[in-house]
Amino acid sequence: MTDDAYDFVDLDDPADEPPLADEPEPAPEDEDDAPWDERAADQAEVAAELDAARFADLLVGYCLESEPGDQVLIRSTDLAAPLLIELQRALLEHDAWPLLRVELPGQVAGFYRHARDRHLDEISPLQLEEARQADASLSVQAPEDTRALAEIDPDRLARAARGRHEARELTLSRRWATTLWPTRALADQAGMSLAELAAFVRRATFLDHADPIRAWTGLRQFQARLVERLEDVEELRIEAPGTDLVLHVAGRTWVNSDGRRNMPSGEVFTGPHEDSANGRIRYTVPSSPAGVDVSGVELVFEDGEVVDFRAEQGEDYLGRALRTDDGARRLGEVGIGTNFGIDRAIGVILFDEKIGGTVHTALGRSYPETGGTNGSALHWDLICDLRQGGRLWADGEVLQEDGRFVGL
Repeated sequence: MTDDAYDFVDLDDPADEPPLADEPEPAPEDEDDAPWDERAADQAEVAAELDAARFADLLVGYCLESEPGDQVLIRSTDLAAPLLIELQRALLEHDAWPLLRVELPGQVAGFYRHARDRHLDEISPLQLEEARQADASLSVQAPEDTRALAEIDPDRLARAARGRHEARELTLSRRWATTLWPTRALADQAGMSLAELAAFVRRATFLDHADPIRAWTGLRQFQARLVERLEDVEELRIEAPGTDLVLHVAGRTWVNSDGRRNMPSGEVFTGPHEDSANGRIRYTVPSSPAGVDVSGVELVFEDGEVVDFRAEQGEDYLGRALRTDDGARRLGEVGIGTNFGIDRAIGVILFDEKIGGTVHTALGRSYPETGGTNGSALHWDLICDLRQGGRLWADGEVLQEDGRFVGL
């Protein structure tokens, strides 16, 4: 399931005039306080649009379904402090144990720069034991720099992913969820102001509704009808400019992703048969894994395996990802976005893959609950927008055209 100042002097400001003889000279402004003042301003801007307490209640009560005595791991950065404090409060009110793991600025990039072989290829025994003991986990994306890992060798990232395989599988076998807290870096990446991004997150998570859980229940019911239509389908065909890809899904389980694991969510997904992908697909929504810009990706499949690839941007990263392991060249997931409250891409896969009117496929690892068997350290969702001239076919019948569902 996922990773800004100018100095000036105002000559009209009385503070820049010499003090009167009978007044004490004001203490010089501490430049070290400036980042904290900026952070406080950012938090106030987000708080005006996004209620951290309501968000925490949704995550703890709906996503994690926290129970008394639960040990709940929460991972994020210090930029998500308003939400983390409220998550602690909500978990304590549920009589659970909140275990906060807060990342410091530069910590992750520093790890990858200085890690020795053992740190990449293995996992700390204590960290593994923590994964074994945790009843639930929550990851909150809140980066200070969305490109913090852009200069890190992708091979080092892949090695670490392989080394943490056991811990990842333990986490996915229990209750888990992932979400996002707005930061200025994310807003800049999305081309929004911080307030605009916070409002966007509020709409996408249905926190703009009087009863968010009721809204998620409504989406779950719509998706249940979609799953019912898909459960006996044998063949999917994705058509769009530059795309004509066929996948077989007979006997596979479709999952109704209703916000309990991804917040926001709004998709149904399954694992296609590992040797079934044939044709070509062009992914029209850019991606930024580990802060590397990747766009204009085109993949050609034969009998389930990528046999040719190109990208307008980030082709070297794409090639390295495909070489992660044997499973990285096959598809582990096909998903259909249903959240029409997310109407544009913001460069975060958690949101972008849910856009209503899109489909996505993931290179690499399958989710076992779908019946998929592809194993890989990689799971990379890539998105094809069907809203302008695209179609999704199910056993020869149009299921979606120009981004709108047909007959549902």
